Amino acid sequence: MTHNEDYRPPERSPEGKPMARATPRVVVHVRIGSFILIFAVALGVLGLLMGIPLLAIGAGVVIVATVVDIVLAVRGQRARGSGEAG
Repeated sequence: MTHNEDYRPPERSPEGKPMARATPRVVVHVRIGSFILIFAVALGVLGLLMGIPLLAIGAGVVIVATVVDIVLAVRGQRARGSGEAG
């Protein structure tokens, strides 16, 4: 691991917990994405249990797309070097 001279440890809240900035865009992508994942997994399992493969495949596509969206949002924040992911 290389030494980063620009690294600053996160500020601390009054309770002593580390605080990190996160852009509203990343927060929205992660929060909405997590809700979409919950419902997509539920629909996928339901499709498998009911014998509806098209529903399970559609849910799988939604799951993959949502995970990719969340990963890209977090990577974008890390690339800027700001926030928790930085």
